[in-house]
Amino acid sequence: MSKRLVEELEAVAPQGDTLVTIGVFDGVHLGHQRLLQRLLQRARERGVGSAALFFLQHPSTVLAPGTRVALITLPEERAALLRGTGVQHVQGISFTEDVSLLTARQFVELLLRHLRVKGLVVGPDFALGHKREGTVERLSVLGKDMGFTVEVVPPLTQSSTVVSSTAIRRALATGDVRGAARMLGRPFRLTGPVVRGEGRGRKLGFPTANIAFDPERALPADGVYATRAVIGGDAYDSATNVGLRPTFDGTKRTVEAYVMDFHRDIYGETVSLDFVDMLRTEERFSSVEALKEQIARDVQDARARLKALAAEKR
Repeated sequence: MSKRLVEELEAVAPQGDTLVTIGVFDGVHLGHQRLLQRLLQRARERGVGSAALFFLQHPSTVLAPGTRVALITLPEERAALLRGTGVQHVQGISFTEDVSLLTARQFVELLLRHLRVKGLVVGPDFALGHKREGTVERLSVLGKDMGFTVEVVPPLTQSSTVVSSTAIRRALATGDVRGAARMLGRPFRLTGPVVRGEGRGRKLGFPTANIAFDPERALPADGVYATRAVIGGDAYDSATNVGLRPTFDGTKRTVEAYVMDFHRDIYGETVSLDFVDMLRTEERFSSVEALKEQIARDVQDARARLKALAAEKR
């Protein structure tokens, strides 16, 4: 039995019975949001509390060591997004080797003991327990024996594509940030502190904020994007380059944002970038002057694109 898992479940401490959903919930996308709304609806109907448990580690990285899963949202971001849906209890739980060895019955016994679970609300592909033996069908059988219900919420589709974390990662990997936003229900956001770079943007006449990011984070494909930079609660138009800076023979991927109509020193501050649209792929230029001219065009393009998209929403 996993002592850490028990401690994490005890931390929920519900005052009464609950309906629970469990998953990674990476991105907390529109499909997740629909499932969570069903959870809330059923909890209201049954007069019980609601709880969402999310795995702090992606199970694939534990079950197959060395596997890398680029995360759309880090755990603290997921927790905030889940709480924003109105779910009463949100708790991150550790997916460890010990947890992976629990049978479905053992896992459910922990939920019944610590969360007073009266029902599970899950997606059609949900499974828990060792080797995913706790399928929806198996959990339904256990529920009849142990006194809890299982409700399956169908997946959400957009233009025949199932909305999923995997589909969002694929969209980001091709630079399709608009497609990712349609599935997320909001723009893809990257948040991090502003760190000192090599100062090349300033020398080119376009000082940039170099955003540090967690190595586990998913990034859009290398290229230039129209973005919105959120600084101290205020949003500014911006143009952001993601990539290796091939003109300077770069070897380390960076995220650098030129924030328009903004002149304050923000080193050390946290900035959030909302990726609105891709402008072009990253490329090597024959000279620094050619790069400078292109950056000027990128800034103009980003400003125009953001203005046009904002007009579309009105």
